[in-house]
Amino acid sequence: MLKRWYLLAIVVLCTACASQANLNNDIEQWLDKPAHIQAQAIASGDTTSAEIVSGYIARIKQLDTKVNSILALNPNALTEAKVIDKKIASGETLGPLAGIPVLLKDNIESTEMPTTAGSMALLNNDTGRNAFIVEKLKAAGAIILGKTNLSEWANFRSESSVSGWSAVGGLTRNPHILSRSACGSSSGSGAAMSLRLASLAVGTETNGSIICPASINGVVGFKPTVGLLSRTHIVPISFSQDTAGPMTSNVQDAWLMTSIMAGTDASDNATLDADSHRPAMPASSMLATDLKGKRIGVVRYRQGDNPHVLAVYEKALNQLKASGAALVDISDFSQPDSFWADSYNVLLSEFHHSINEYLSTSPAELPVRNLSELIAFNNKTERELALFDQDIFEKSLASTAINSEKYQNALRLIQDTAGKNGIDTLLAKHNVDILVAPSNSPSFLIDGVYGDHSPAGFIGIGYLAAIAGYPHLTVPAGQVKDLPVGISFIGGKWQDESVLKIGRVFEAKHGFFIKPGLLPTRFDNPALKGIEDGLGDDR
Repeated sequence: MLKRWYLLAIVVLCTACASQANLNNDIEQWLDKPAHIQAQAIASGDTTSAEIVSGYIARIKQLDTKVNSILALNPNALTEAKVIDKKIASGETLGPLAGIPVLLKDNIESTEMPTTAGSMALLNNDTGRNAFIVEKLKAAGAIILGKTNLSEWANFRSESSVSGWSAVGGLTRNPHILSRSACGSSSGSGAAMSLRLASLAVGTETNGSIICPASINGVVGFKPTVGLLSRTHIVPISFSQDTAGPMTSNVQDAWLMTSIMAGTDASDNATLDADSHRPAMPASSMLATDLKGKRIGVVRYRQGDNPHVLAVYEKALNQLKASGAALVDISDFSQPDSFWADSYNVLLSEFHHSINEYLSTSPAELPVRNLSELIAFNNKTERELALFDQDIFEKSLASTAINSEKYQNALRLIQDTAGKNGIDTLLAKHNVDILVAPSNSPSFLIDGVYGDHSPAGFIGIGYLAAIAGYPHLTVPAGQVKDLPVGISFIGGKWQDESVLKIGRVFEAKHGFFIKPGLLPTRFDNPALKGIEDGLGDDR
């Protein structure tokens, strides 16, 4: 596994403090608390940032050897935590995330570590820059604990890719059943939050890369309206669909992170209206009221036919109804025949343009400065092509330019289909406030031969929210054969706060939680143990 050398160095250097934290039950009790509760405890002196940070380092050392979600640690995290503790002790008032450790997907720049997107070509992409959203987190007092592994190039390199694998970080596994996929591309952020290896994590999404790993790992994931959060200094795929978003243990924390990271950035034109749509800070109490007066559109045409998933879905719908919401079934939706081809071609064109711009302007010393050179680099690097090819890169290199009529027509078609003729029409036609659907099928097996494939199919309507650029929240709803299943809440453009409000009520009323079992396979379920043990010497 080709993790960067300093990850090992930091773990070794912190072994003493980490071991101490692991043995200290007073610290351990805080690690699974919501981040907003941790922040209150740090501010009041009930615990310290240094204790929380060292506790997570211990947990990473103890648990992540099986899952491989952490790609690198910030060597200054503990020092930064101690500085914050001193400021609090002296009576200084700090931000709402003061002392809270956050993990970043490794396509998001921060000054502490290189940003690789999982690629050997970016191994030394130490830009010395913070992404705009990272500046926001730091201004609120957060500490960048480290970087999480991801599907290399955010899963936009090969049509036969293996989610959760990158040449730099190796393979991230699902912490519930290790032979199962953590999904992608924010695999490491989802798996790390499932194990609670940090207080908070950040992922990115172009189409499903926050929602799928959040759902499949059993955590909360929120993909905001495109343009609510800046994309500056984040390795890009698509300027029409890319966004970062929180991956957390609960909706309150996702809401808090969104309100902190949101805002207008002069370097990202998509965010020009972000300040006027930033969600208000959530109320400190997790006590939810109800959903009386809310009308919820129940997506039936993309719910799949897995009876176990449908049972979880129906139970979640019953909870929404019991919470006061009126449910309205939505059984059909049609889209143009060219929709899928056009959506793929749009991404190919936008990636070619965006990655050339990113590579050519990085201040780091890189071996590649455009997509053509990147393809050539991979062809010469055995590790990069050992599992799968780079056919998406090659198609992107030959794609239509973004100033062409063909690209513009395709972009218009898919955005109209997903937006005004899709989600907007479904909301208006059925007079509902929000749409709900299963987030995804349970996790599929990791397959290094055939790549990602889900026997139960990929369900839900997350693709509409992704292409339209609309808000999408997934919340854990139940489990199927030891694997988590989430429910999606999707709203119209800039309805981020409404989506988060409804999701928080559902979470508080439904009360579902699943702890990772770290089972090697499902055959290692404890319920299957004991037969051989009971046979004794007479077997």
